[in-house]
Amino acid sequence: MPASATSAVDKALDLIETVASSDQPLRLSEIADRLGLHRATAYRVLVDLTRRGWVMRVGDHYLPGTAILRLSHRAAANSLAGLARPVLEGLVAETDMMVNLQVLTADRSRVVEVLRPARLAMISDLRDELLPVHRFAGPLALVAALEPEARAPYLSVAEADGFPMRGEHGLLTTLRHVADRGFAVQRGRTQPLVASVSRAVTTSAGAPPACALTIVGPIAEFEDDGLAVLEERLRTATDRLADELLRLTGKTMEVEGDQ
Repeated sequence: MPASATSAVDKALDLIETVASSDQPLRLSEIADRLGLHRATAYRVLVDLTRRGWVMRVGDHYLPGTAILRLSHRAAANSLAGLARPVLEGLVAETDMMVNLQVLTADRSRVVEVLRPARLAMISDLRDELLPVHRFAGPLALVAALEPEARAPYLSVAEADGFPMRGEHGLLTTLRHVADRGFAVQRGRTQPLVASVSRAVTTSAGAPPACALTIVGPIAEFEDDGLAVLEERLRTATDRLADELLRLTGKTMEVEGDQ
């Protein structure tokens, strides 16, 4: 980092460039050492960059975020969307449904990648849209995977929209149910004939979810046995993506669990 590069903007840009240009995911210590920054300083900036989507954190490694991907295909090989694409393609082929990839933003989720079969061209893909937790399965799965104290910004959006928080059909009850089952299901909430099921991708216990995969299709195909099959396909796909993320950062689930 140039000696004159002392502003917050300089630090942020240096961090983005370092993460995006690296051949492999970097740890905080590696990023700080490359730039000659104190680790505490680098961490504070990385927190903001992660929140804004310029950087993605997986365990204790940092990868290019979805905001970089939208601006530069050079980062695609190490990006979440690039890594997830084969998993999405496989899930579409197995289910004949639309599949999307979502990540959390400050108070909603963002759809960063979508694949869909020709038969579902009439369903909106919501690419780059910000989705609130109380209306869509993707953010519901992601927020349910957060620690309770980290859910407040997402719950505030729902509360401001007048959605009930408590009671049998309240959002807090729904989040507990999703956390217990591992799957979020929405039927006909945003489009009468459309349903979705989502599952978060996590790489270590207690860590925020890296992303969520969501299957979207005709509501009639999300009943009983049909839903059970979709959930099993989704479980396999999300586990595969979690394994890919762990492989990319040189870890295994067992190592994460022991730390």
